[in-house]
Amino acid sequence: MSPQLTSRSPDLRRLQEEGYEIEVRSGLLLMHHVPYVDTQRRVRYGVLVSELSLAGDVTVTPGTHVVMFSGAEPCNHLGQPLEALINSRERQTPALGVEVDLTFSSKPASGYPDYYAKMTTYAAILASEAQQLDPEATATTFPVLDDAAEDSVFRYTDTASSRAGIATVSRRLQGLRVVIVGLGGTGSYILDLVAKTPVAEIHLYDGDKFLQHNAFRSPGAVSREELEKTPNKAEHFAAVYGRMHPGVIAYPVYVDETNAKTLSTADFVFLSVDDNTARRRIVEELERHQVAFIDVGMGVYETDGQLSGLVRVTTSTPARRKHVHDHQRIPAADGVGPNDYQRNIQIADLNALNATLAVIKWKKLCGFYLDLEQEFHSVYQIDGNVLTNEDTP
Repeated sequence: MSPQLTSRSPDLRRLQEEGYEIEVRSGLLLMHHVPYVDTQRRVRYGVLVSELSLAGDVTVTPGTHVVMFSGAEPCNHLGQPLEALINSRERQTPALGVEVDLTFSSKPASGYPDYYAKMTTYAAILASEAQQLDPEATATTFPVLDDAAEDSVFRYTDTASSRAGIATVSRRLQGLRVVIVGLGGTGSYILDLVAKTPVAEIHLYDGDKFLQHNAFRSPGAVSREELEKTPNKAEHFAAVYGRMHPGVIAYPVYVDETNAKTLSTADFVFLSVDDNTARRRIVEELERHQVAFIDVGMGVYETDGQLSGLVRVTTSTPARRKHVHDHQRIPAADGVGPNDYQRNIQIADLNALNATLAVIKWKKLCGFYLDLEQEFHSVYQIDGNVLTNEDTP
């Protein structure tokens, strides 16, 4: 457990100082060596597991009064199940290496003010029955402390995954080296979503400057002072998202035939560029080096004073590339067809949608989401609110 997390959170520090065996793993709080009685009236030891609500690596009021438990069904000293305590009997894996068997519910009228009150309350309920059979049974063992910080790619603990119970699934994204080419509207939203996953590295390529119009189709809000510095897009976004994910690396250059080969070591590439000539060269290089990628794009036009058009997501992997060329899924030439996207910049919602569809598809490829359709090309039609899947097996 991170010593900083303990030192800055009085409730966790108090638990540790009083000798409880606590651990933070994948955004969950674990209390080990909690005595309880099983149905055979034997004293055993289990683990209490709680969600962990944090604000800047400091605990806040617990988000729920419920806790999970790893162990057999707890009983009173007579061997009768503690039905008033047991909320559900369902085996779950809320995080990698954390398996629980039951959930408990004991809610005080005013709730639990902190994790000290929450965890010691549940520990006392179980231990009080165990101590009637073994007076020496205790949850306070004063273990030797390990100062090693929790293994995480983030600058602070990811409690979103643990609160949702998907920490194990999230680990399927761990260790990946992801590249995003183009940090315009859609590319910046792709970064916003990918930066919140446990990938190891996120490499950003863009030689353009971050200007005022970019601020209106990118996530977040930029100050006037920042805009006046006209920063490079890749460097700007690396600085912003580096506050959360230290693996964000900026390359303030355009990708062309002279440097496209630098993408060859990526595990996955997102292409979000409006230069179709550059796009074609990058695709050729990625295919040559057997790199999986997703290409995104929009065709937006004005009709009768309103905007309509399409939002596209095209996927290509070493195992499935034929559709890209046979059906001409990725634009290879500039200046084809009407497109008001360049001059109408107030469409951040479409940028966000395009990015979201692309990241969802990437997560499907990684096994994070279930993928029944296995589409490798999808198009969202704005005027009809229709999402069409194509290039399925």
